[in-house]
Amino acid sequence: MEPRIDQKVVDLYDSFTHGLIDRRTFIERLTAIAGSVAAATAMLPLLQNDYARAAIVAADDPRLAIEKASYDASGTRMSGTLARLKGDAKRPAVLVIHENRGLNPHIEDVTRRLALAGFLAFGVDALSPLGGTPADEDKGREMIGSLNTAETAQRIAAAVPFLAKHEGSTGAVGAVGFCWGGGMVNRIAVLSPELKAGVAYYGSQAPAADAPKIQAALLLHYAGLDSRINAGIPAYEEALKAAGKRFTIHVYPDVNHAFNNDTGNRYDKAAAELAWSRTIAFFTEHLGAPPKGA
Repeated sequence: MEPRIDQKVVDLYDSFTHGLIDRRTFIERLTAIAGSVAAATAMLPLLQNDYARAAIVAADDPRLAIEKASYDASGTRMSGTLARLKGDAKRPAVLVIHENRGLNPHIEDVTRRLALAGFLAFGVDALSPLGGTPADEDKGREMIGSLNTAETAQRIAAAVPFLAKHEGSTGAVGAVGFCWGGGMVNRIAVLSPELKAGVAYYGSQAPAADAPKIQAALLLHYAGLDSRINAGIPAYEEALKAAGKRFTIHVYPDVNHAFNNDTGNRYDKAAAELAWSRTIAFFTEHLGAPPKGA
């Protein structure tokens, strides 16, 4: 079992990974909490993701057809990983939007999990305009921070018609995103009337004024200990209700932001499995039941 990290350390790391404090400030504060530089240094690997754990579904799983794919977003080429069960059956499509580190091994694995569940899954790389996601996650985080959010949302939204028209698609498209990608799901739900279903894991909310533009059904997963993101829930919920939108909110008690990420210390198995089962059921309801075989 993973050693339990003090909640003050978890909150501090969250502030760092989301750009609220710089690395020097993070290390200084972590050292103060840990009691020494040596103790802080020893704690760092426990906070960082271990991508060696990221192969729940192997990259060479013989049941899957996996390829690199790309689409045009108003002159910008966006790339990613497209995965599906082998065979010619048409499948509901799901756009997978990564956290603020780029299209890393964990999100590639999530894409394969959706494919194994029967969907045509596409893990987009939002860092495509900058040359793609680097191996260094700190560098990836810096690159994400340099993107223009509105422009990036438009580029990701362009994946919806790409998937709707794909030869392997039924034309029904949903999206799921995590952390930064969860916020993007809310944004592209505003931008894309073609989107039929959106699942946001601990993502920042769309502006309340934009709620009337949303056509997709929404499933919103939040972590009970994630006070930073959860502060936006009441206004978003009120706006969605006032606009008559279809949405469901689940707050998972006593778990942290990133509870679904099984490569990190904040992972909570029970909450992640429950949220995932709800996600698959939600997509099945709103996109159609995917064929399980060829």
